[in-house]
Amino acid sequence: MTRLTPAAYLDHIRTESARFRAVLADTSPTAPVPTAPEWTAADLLWHVAAEVQHFWTYVLESRPATPTEETYPEPERPKDADYQELLENFDRMNATFIETLEKTAPDEPTWSWSDDQTAAFTYRRQAHEILIHRIDAELAAGALTPLDPALAADGVEEVLDIFYGGKPGWASFTGGDDFVRVDAVDTDTQTWVQLGRVSGTSPDGERLEDEPDLSVLPADQIPAGTEPAVVVEGTAADLDAWLWRRLDDERITVTGDTSVYDRFRALTNEPITDD
Repeated sequence: MTRLTPAAYLDHIRTESARFRAVLADTSPTAPVPTAPEWTAADLLWHVAAEVQHFWTYVLESRPATPTEETYPEPERPKDADYQELLENFDRMNATFIETLEKTAPDEPTWSWSDDQTAAFTYRRQAHEILIHRIDAELAAGALTPLDPALAADGVEEVLDIFYGGKPGWASFTGGDDFVRVDAVDTDTQTWVQLGRVSGTSPDGERLEDEPDLSVLPADQIPAGTEPAVVVEGTAADLDAWLWRRLDDERITVTGDTSVYDRFRALTNEPITDD
C-alpha cells in the first residue's frame, strides 16, 4: 500500500539524514530530546547512526539471513568520544547505509520484522525512521521545519498499517462495524481504519484472546455505502507527527462518534519502539 517509489524513499533517506545531521551539528550534545526524555542530542545521534542505520546496513549486506545476537556485530559506543567524533561516526555509518541501499534492488529477499521480506521494506521503513528522528532533532534544537507532504501522507498510512495495525501471521483479525477515516487535507489522501478484534495462538503458545485491534483497509475494500463513524483531519505532516507522538493534537480535527474515537485513540496512543 505504499504511496511512493523505492527511488523516492531513497532520496528522502538522503535528504532527511542530511537535515538530521545539520541540526544536531549546531545543537549542544547535552540538549534534552523532548520526545525521548531519557536522551540527549548525543544519544539521539548515536542511536540513529549505530542502532538504526548500522543495523539495517548489516541486514541488507547479510540478506536474506536473520540477524541474531550471535551474528550481528553491534557497535559499542566509545565512552570517551566527544561530540565531533560522534558526528564523524554518523557520517561514516550513514554513507555506508546509503551506498548499501543504492546497490540493493528493492525486490531482493531481505529479512525484516514485518511480513514484507524484501529490501523494499527497508527503503520505506528507514525513510520514515529518519523523518521522525529528524523531528526529534529539531525539537531538541527548537527549530522545527516543514515535512514533505507526500512522505508524511505515506507515513500516516505506514504507522497505522504496519505498527498499530500489524499482526503476527498466526493471528486472525475480525473486523467490526466501525470505521475511522484519517484525512490528510493538503494531499487529498485518506486512510480507512476498521476497528475489530484479534485472536490466535502462536507456535510458542502465546495466546491473543479476542483483544481490541485495528486494520487498515484500501478504499476499494470498504463495503459500498459505508460511512466512517469518525473522521480525523489535519495536514499530512500534522497527522504523521501526531500519530508518532511527536506533536500534540492542537491542529487535528475530529468529528463523529466520541466513543469510537476513544477506542481508536486507545489503540494508537502507545509508544512505538521498533526501528
